[in-house]
Amino acid sequence: MKALRALRALATISANPNINPLNPTTIFHRFYAAQPQEDDLSHSPTFSDSDNGSDSVFDSSHYTIPSIGSNAKAQTPKQPTWDERYRDKADKLIFGKEAQKRKLRALEEAEEERRRVLAKALLEAALERGDDEDENEDLVVKEEDQKSLSVGIIGAPNAGKSALTNYMVGTKVAAVSRKTNTTLHEVLGVMTKENTQICFFDTPGLTLKCSGKPYKDIRVRVQSAWSSIELYDVVIVIFDVHRHLNSPDPRVTGLIKRLGAQPHPKQKRVLCMNKIDLVKKKKDLLKVAEEFNGLPGFERYFMISGLKGSGVKDLTQYLMDQAVKRPWDEDPLDMGEEVLKNISLEVVREKLLDHVHQEIPYGIEHRLIDWKELRNGSLRIEQHFITNKLSQRKILVGKNGSKIGRIGIEANEELRSIFKREVHLILQVRLK
Repeated sequence: MKALRALRALATISANPNINPLNPTTIFHRFYAAQPQEDDLSHSPTFSDSDNGSDSVFDSSHYTIPSIGSNAKAQTPKQPTWDERYRDKADKLIFGKEAQKRKLRALEEAEEERRRVLAKALLEAALERGDDEDENEDLVVKEEDQKSLSVGIIGAPNAGKSALTNYMVGTKVAAVSRKTNTTLHEVLGVMTKENTQICFFDTPGLTLKCSGKPYKDIRVRVQSAWSSIELYDVVIVIFDVHRHLNSPDPRVTGLIKRLGAQPHPKQKRVLCMNKIDLVKKKKDLLKVAEEFNGLPGFERYFMISGLKGSGVKDLTQYLMDQAVKRPWDEDPLDMGEEVLKNISLEVVREKLLDHVHQEIPYGIEHRLIDWKELRNGSLRIEQHFITNKLSQRKILVGKNGSKIGRIGIEANEELRSIFKREVHLILQVRLK
């Protein structure tokens, strides 16, 4: 067999007139060379063959992305030709354990379904406000008639703060992920209706120790969130009621009781029981309401679903009633450049958390490097991921740039749908 392989190699070499078969170095170069072979005409250029010479850069211009409003159908991915049941059975017999593909596929389908529900809810919320906005489209609110309100949304990690903020605003302004500590800094979202403007501030997740004292987080973000609580007109304290019923966390309970221990002289606080759509027995919600009913610091209690919008209408009306006469802080018709920049960072970070797991995304420094509005109206956005370890960089880049490419494609598509214009997104992974 070894002699047969050698004869085949010699035949291959002799078939190419550009190679001298008598040169032994050519044979070893063919077997062991690490560089791309110049005489291989079948070599097709990949993303790593671009001018930058690295597969750690995603450039949206290198990918074919359908234009906004085009009727072109996306190509359906090729389906495997084997039967999944026999494939799983073979994996179990060969490797001695259940294959993880089905579990991963189920998680991906659940995540996709969650995204569809959230997108539908945001669309319905925008349509509900559409009638009122059409009636008042040409109405200019005078400065002396304007009302405004600043609302801080605080709670434990994964309580649903970002999902509620996005739903109230009507578009994505904060990253939403099933991972903890998705929000790293305060995120602003603005809702303007009639003569009232409400500014929502989505804050990082807060927790208390069992002793009742805040955690001394190394990052300044949590300390900043604690100090900014006093600056809001209304504070929404939100918690996951479904998780509280199944496995109550004393740290979350301590946070709620601390914030509701006594009324604030210049601030109103409300308690929101979020994710009621996951609770099967609605009677259990009354038990939770009775548990926190004796806290004097909370003026109202709301049962909501930040994902599907249940109960959000009553919460919105309550906030509208609390607005005070004050000039608006934000333009109601046009989002500022800083808000757009922050949205671009949040969208890319959300995709990063979806595709990179464990502690890696939390140790990556994410920067906005360049932001330009081109003459044709499109946006050029360049962002960099800076890692501390070479191993993290390899994981984030993926094989031949597959991981960073997938993050970039999904982020670019969502940014184009949010900004309603063409977006040229460039992502680069750098080693610190």
